[in-house]
Amino acid sequence: MTAAVDARSGPVRLLREAAFRRYWSAQTVSLFGDQITLIALPLLAVVALGAGPAQMGYLTAAALLPNLFLSLPAGAWADRQPEKRRIMVLADVSRAGLLLVVPVLWWTGTLSMPVLYLIAFLVGSFSLLFEVAHASLFASLVRRADYVDANTLLNGSRAASFVAGPSVGGLLVQWLSAVFALVADALTYLVSALFLTRVRVAEAPAEPGEELNGMTAGVRYVARSAVLRAVLLGATTLNLFNYIFAALFVLYLTTSLHIAPGTLGLIIGLGSIGGLLGAALAGPVSRRLGIGPTVILGFLLFPAPLILVPWVSGPHWLIFGVLVGAEFFSALGVMVLDITVGSVQTAATPHSMLAVVSGFKRTVNYGIRPIGALLGGTLGATIGVRPSLWIATVGALLGTLWVWFSPLRTMHDLPEH
Repeated sequence: MTAAVDARSGPVRLLREAAFRRYWSAQTVSLFGDQITLIALPLLAVVALGAGPAQMGYLTAAALLPNLFLSLPAGAWADRQPEKRRIMVLADVSRAGLLLVVPVLWWTGTLSMPVLYLIAFLVGSFSLLFEVAHASLFASLVRRADYVDANTLLNGSRAASFVAGPSVGGLLVQWLSAVFALVADALTYLVSALFLTRVRVAEAPAEPGEELNGMTAGVRYVARSAVLRAVLLGATTLNLFNYIFAALFVLYLTTSLHIAPGTLGLIIGLGSIGGLLGAALAGPVSRRLGIGPTVILGFLLFPAPLILVPWVSGPHWLIFGVLVGAEFFSALGVMVLDITVGSVQTAATPHSMLAVVSGFKRTVNYGIRPIGALLGGTLGATIGVRPSLWIATVGALLGTLWVWFSPLRTMHDLPEH
């Protein structure tokens, strides 16, 4: 593996390396735009197109379906390409172009829910291509000893985007329109592509062979690894229930709790400050408790606070405060979880299989998300939105059982592959 860093560790030192700094900048800009889309697209569907519970489930599922069908072949294909960076640039430019189609259709009066489903599906397809290529580029830029620090920086940017993105997105939707917010997101993808074109790193040589053999090897490797298998099954269980929650969250807050778009963005933005704290704590906590126990802690901290969402009722100020608290502690937990799980998965996987293993992980873990979204829409339309949120928040805690009964419970250092 080619490393762009020396033996000393530390997030600040990593940012002094030009290649990593540009790579991190690309991710930061893109993540900020993602958060604008995350709130602008469903609000566009609800406010402008009158989407109901089932349609919101379809929209959420459309963006996630590529993970179910395309992740594994995309990962096997990416492992056999000489430059993963070029794949990521292509994905960025394609996502920008697709998002710019939305305002054109809106202004011409031809935007509809089926068209929005298609655009969400295509954007999701290029997003998964970006992510499977990202796994290999990360390992080429960062040496093993710096995995946690590098993931801390990346997830710190993600946490910062959670703070600013939804707030800005909600205000853009309320003051201007959801269409304008999507234009802003398209520009962030173009800036990300520009940063990536300036990254210079010697990537590991592509592995020869056919994609089918690569897919089989990736599945077999994860199935035989007790660590990767436990993390994958735990995350899949968590995500099934979490996306039942995600499909109904915006609808519940805007229709049942009567939260305005700007207030919704503020709640998510303020709550996401917890992600900054989680990103800062993940490294020290994992060094003190061990990487495995910290993974388990993240599996608990992420879903547990969201139980407050269907529980809260009362005056507006109380609802606002409880929702901010739920988002805060959930964001803290997801940062701890993502930093430690990302480091464990990279360390436990051979460099030549990072993209295909990432693809298999997305097939199972991300592939369950549209199923959860569709289930959420169905449950919301049949038993009601609030009872469905109770099922989602309590059920998400079951993912902890997979990692508790695994080698992670006693694992102090990163695993060997």
